[in-house]
Amino acid sequence: MIWPAAMNEHRTIPTPTALIADMGARARAAAAIVSQASTAAKSAALQHAAKALRETRDTILSANKDDMTRGTANGLSPALLDRLKLDPERIEGIAGALESVASLPDPVGELIDSSTPPNGLELSRVRIPLGVIGIIYESRPNVTADAGALCLMAGNAAILRGGSEAIESSRAIHGCLVTGLRKAGLPEDAIQLVPTTDREAVGAMLRASGLIDIIVPRGGKGLVARVQDEARVPVLAHLDGICHTYVHAAAEPEMARSIAVNAKMRRTGICGAMETLLIDAQFPDAAALVAALIEAGCEVRGDEAVQALDNRVVVVAAEDWDTEYLEPIVSAAMVEGLDAALAHIAAHSSGHTDAIVTEDLDAATRFLATVDSAIVMHNASSQFADGGEFGLGAEIGISTGRLHARGPVALEGLTTYKWIARGKGNIRP
Repeated sequence: MIWPAAMNEHRTIPTPTALIADMGARARAAAAIVSQASTAAKSAALQHAAKALRETRDTILSANKDDMTRGTANGLSPALLDRLKLDPERIEGIAGALESVASLPDPVGELIDSSTPPNGLELSRVRIPLGVIGIIYESRPNVTADAGALCLMAGNAAILRGGSEAIESSRAIHGCLVTGLRKAGLPEDAIQLVPTTDREAVGAMLRASGLIDIIVPRGGKGLVARVQDEARVPVLAHLDGICHTYVHAAAEPEMARSIAVNAKMRRTGICGAMETLLIDAQFPDAAALVAALIEAGCEVRGDEAVQALDNRVVVVAAEDWDTEYLEPIVSAAMVEGLDAALAHIAAHSSGHTDAIVTEDLDAATRFLATVDSAIVMHNASSQFADGGEFGLGAEIGISTGRLHARGPVALEGLTTYKWIARGKGNIRP
């Protein structure tokens, strides 16, 4: 296997395992440098990368065209093709996201808290980088830029393994990141892209304990399940995005229709898209709500009560309640009040994003306090489940776990902390 390394040299690596070991060692060395890099240097690297993206837009679009042609021929689903596709507007969005991350407050060295206990030690906790972060993703070339930028700004080195379906787009975008690092005087090994599409490289990353500190998968259920099953390093991930919108009895009808249609149909292929609609039996405008979704091009799979509202509703199957469609399909149920909605969500939610639409503040407060998901919303579309929309600049993914980070994972989620103790000759009796 011949692969290009930093500084345009070439090395021969005999196996994917040896490749990842070599990349990991170089990433570890780079991480030691970027962990101490100034905010100005990291910001400059991202600004230079954004400029390079704009200057090489045509090259990136050409590379993406090759990926799209191959993906269409290989039968990628419409949802995956939508994630893969780049156009001038999306490239500008990627460049803008880099600039946004560059302007965010640097979390490295931030004082979290401090105290002086009775023993006289002056204690403080400060944020530090995680180290080397491995990102494994499918179909989304923008992740190459977002993940690289966030890892760098948080003082980490990144090893990126994009999907084979987006390999040409990812290489073109990665080249812009390398340009930014070079111009800012930072090590090019701080953001590396795995050059092979060999699936064994993923396995090698998952086994790279001591070289990679944490793995973040972004992709379909199969990829995430494999990562969680095989990883020998910590994983930050979510498996499914089974997001619910509950339209309460006291929901304002026009708002409910607007939110439901947006939550499902704005972009059906993202993890924050609504997959299940729960309608309170006392909501007075249920038929118009269902009709609005159907007329927007959505297939509604409903229980008997929902079927009775509109003859275009098809029969829902038991497995639909646990399905992330990522298509213009939604499962819908009529529920007898807030308790029934909460019970349904507890049974079927993936812990990603769940929302209530209501003008009853008591009902909203109880919903927000009770639903155990990474993101809970009141009177808002679940499509807002995004780091950029949360003011985080960009995100590396949504975490539905309970440890380390939860919800959109951005700069703060890519750091840990250490304790610093300052004494004046203190000894313990």
